[in-house]
Amino acid sequence: MVDFSFPIDGFISILDYLGTIAFAITGASKAISHKADIFGIIVLATVVGVAGGIMRDVIFGRFPTAFSDPIYISLTVGAGIVMFFLYSKLKNQMNTWLVFDAIGLGVFSIIGASIAYQIVGLSFLPMLFAGVLTAIGGGILRDVFVREIPIVFVKEVYAVASVVGIIIFYLVLSSGVDIQVASVIGIVSATGIRLLAMKYNWNLPKAKGTAD
Repeated sequence: MVDFSFPIDGFISILDYLGTIAFAITGASKAISHKADIFGIIVLATVVGVAGGIMRDVIFGRFPTAFSDPIYISLTVGAGIVMFFLYSKLKNQMNTWLVFDAIGLGVFSIIGASIAYQIVGLSFLPMLFAGVLTAIGGGILRDVFVREIPIVFVKEVYAVASVVGIIIFYLVLSSGVDIQVASVIGIVSATGIRLLAMKYNWNLPKAKGTAD
């Protein structure tokens, strides 16, 4: 949800849209699994798709991109409606959407960090905060809405993939590399870690006596 003003901005925008759709689909699927009606499905799809970016923009004093560019809400509402009618057929393709979800994680992480960079300059903590919030904020709200402990707190290498991607983006950017190149490197890093975590079932360690 950011204008990079570079030749790569079209590519980033496409990934941003795909990530928004993928996040919305995971939200809709969660709503359906909890027997929500069509309104609840659309709401949860929209929350996961755009809430992270909205929270980021509000915190950084920006008018939310999701409100100024109607395509984002359109995508999440459309994803919710499609899942309402076609869930029984699409649920077997969820692995494909999990790949797009991983891409969305990487894209949202770097887009959030890039917005912080545009606002406050090359400052690590604001970039890290904005990137992680954009990437996982919607998912946390999704789980809270259905009264579950947010999955990023209990299993899977998800938020950590976002953090690592942002750190790499920051380091590459600090070395003087163009922002579009640093963005691609950061996106690939976060997405790659998430995909590897899915493939090999990586999880962070837990306190003794709590592991599954």
